Amino acid sequence: MDICNNLKISTVFDYNIMAVKESNRKITIGTKEWADSNVNCYLGCSNDCRYCYAKKMAIRFKRKTAKNWRIMVPNQKNIDKGYSKRKGRIMFPTSHDITDASLNNCIIVLKKLIRSKNEVLITTKPRFNCVLEICRIFQQYKRYIQFRFTITSINNKILGFWEPSAPSFEERFDSLKYAYKQGYKTSISVEPFLDKDPFILIDILRPYITESIWIGKMNYIGHNIAPDIEKKYYTFIREINSKDNLLKIVKKAESYNDLIRIKDSIFNSLENYQ
Repeated sequence: MDICNNLKISTVFDYNIMAVKESNRKITIGTKEWADSNVNCYLGCSNDCRYCYAKKMAIRFKRKTAKNWRIMVPNQKNIDKGYSKRKGRIMFPTSHDITDASLNNCIIVLKKLIRSKNEVLITTKPRFNCVLEICRIFQQYKRYIQFRFTITSINNKILGFWEPSAPSFEERFDSLKYAYKQGYKTSISVEPFLDKDPFILIDILRPYITESIWIGKMNYIGHNIAPDIEKKYYTFIREINSKDNLLKIVKKAESYNDLIRIKDSIFNSLENYQ
């Protein structure tokens, strides 16, 4: 069976990662696995996720600090500009989220993208009120929209540590069910997966998915030394990102046919283990 970009993993190798290398697959970078281009209209993100790559880059290049990253600042230039028809799918947003505070400006940008007949992948850790409003406003344009909701765990304690100001599991699940029932295309990102067995979560979400479910790992774990109250979370993440557990995930994904896509973050790690 093909998993993600026609990648074949042979059972002859018992899921040895050499099979991945021999496939000569093309490694994609960042958002290119999902879309051809992206649009953002804020700097910073109030979710303040501990593993956030956008946050890491913003701090590195001095666009933000660790303390003020959570303060979302409108990028007025991107809000005011016009958007023409682009080739391929547009991912919106990629470095911030759609929150109650940013919703109005996000809708302004979405209207411009969709009026130009762009296909838009809306990526968010969904807040129910925001999803409700987007579904209402774009009801007649749903053919241009696919939601990709990030739901990384069923455990709110785990979510509260890694994604401290993001919505609870229940609110994200309610958002998914609502968008699905409204007839929108729905997909899920379990990246990074925060439970040892992400398929428990996936089986709960599966009835409300029309497109795909993507599983990825945490790339920048960091904090080799952390306060005792935090240490258990970092230790657990390192354990579930072990070679054996990643291989189990890749293998089990096969039984879900084409529903599940394995992100390159997992395959890249397995190649490094090899």
